[in-house]
Amino acid sequence: MDSPIGVSMPEQLDVAWHPGRGLTLFGRKPALEALEDVSLTIHCLHLANSNRPTGIIAQIIKEAEHRGIAIRYHDRQALSRISKNGRQDQGVALDVVCPNFMPLEAFMDLPEKPRTVLALDGVTNPQNVGMIIRSAVAAGVDGLLYPKRGIAALGPLVIKASAGNVFRAPIIRCDSTVAAVTVLKAKGYQVAALEAAATASLFEFKAADNLVCVLGGESEGIGREVAALADTRLSIPMANDVESLNVAVTAALVAFHIKKPPA
Repeated sequence: MDSPIGVSMPEQLDVAWHPGRGLTLFGRKPALEALEDVSLTIHCLHLANSNRPTGIIAQIIKEAEHRGIAIRYHDRQALSRISKNGRQDQGVALDVVCPNFMPLEAFMDLPEKPRTVLALDGVTNPQNVGMIIRSAVAAGVDGLLYPKRGIAALGPLVIKASAGNVFRAPIIRCDSTVAAVTVLKAKGYQVAALEAAATASLFEFKAADNLVCVLGGESEGIGREVAALADTRLSIPMANDVESLNVAVTAALVAFHIKKPPA
């Protein structure tokens, strides 16, 4: 059997890859689109050694070789461990460096200055999460808490809904929303919860120097543990008996309001 076409990746390069500072894409089309975006820094292309080097696989290999990106071949089981989605990875995974990704500990160590953070609690619809990320990037929010559980995974659907803004988003990795908000509050952050029943208006609210705004999930809203940490509760005034807005729309209004420059 002939050796696979491509560049072999030295084992020592594995040491340089920190999953917390990047994103591993899976799937043929998402990988090719990322490879064709020269603004993205790619660490490594992973391929199943069972792939035939024709069609889109040939395009992927050609683009990676053209950019000088390391290619590494694996058996299907090993590739599944890398992609974390063996059923849908189509034999392809791609490590993309995201310079603004960081763990909560690194965010807390940044130089002191007023910072605004969005926290998502139970937002499970990938379309909503992607749109929230896009709004956070557009508004210039300093951080977006992204827990390991209870939120849509950073996969192709979220990436597509964000219009590719995931790769430049200030994603703060954390174990859970409640744990991260607890840490931020102890650090002096004011915690504001968006709730439809709140009497205080978002648009009359003036943020403290450091602020974390919490948005709840599509059906259950903000969980009890996170809600208990709130210093203030805010709502968006509605006309014509409209009860609530989609969480992604709410997030856009919140992001641009809290980042509004002082008058």
